Amino acid sequence: MSHKQKQPFQPLTIAVHTVSDTRTEENDTSGLALVNRLKEAGHTLVDKQITKDDIFHIRKVVSDWIYRDDVNVVLITGGTGFTVRDNTPQAVTPLLEKKVPGFGELFRQISYTEIGTSTVQSRALAGISNGTLIVCMPGSPNACKTAWDKILKDQLDASHRPCNFVEHLVNANQIEVDSSCSSRD
Repeated sequence: MSHKQKQPFQPLTIAVHTVSDTRTEENDTSGLALVNRLKEAGHTLVDKQITKDDIFHIRKVVSDWIYRDDVNVVLITGGTGFTVRDNTPQAVTPLLEKKVPGFGELFRQISYTEIGTSTVQSRALAGISNGTLIVCMPGSPNACKTAWDKILKDQLDASHRPCNFVEHLVNANQIEVDSSCSSRD
């Protein structure tokens, strides 16, 4: 199949994890921004949790989700800065089978137009483990909106050409997708 042919949109199952020592369901504006956007895009929220910014709490939640067959994507907001309490990258990196360095690079490039050189303070990252895409982004609602609107919305849409992440997700509702990006001549 040619990489120029459109694939149909396929709803994915997505879990949202807010990492924070202070957020609750009542004031989790970043998690809510992600939930609203993923639902508006036609995806399904399968779980949402808030945990304190602790390496082992974060790692347990993410490990449980990447083990589940009904989770295609894990979106994590918070804990990507440089303070003593920012532990998301340290927690998630050992779980990744394959890193997606382009996510963090592109996120920081896009963010530069919004927040200038402060973008270097973000350790946003992404990777794949057990056929599940894991995306870590800063804890501000604006950062979550930027990541979703300018990167994730397209990359989580099977109809986005020439490439998207849906083809790499093991349990993406068992759909058939064009893998032209992974098998270029």
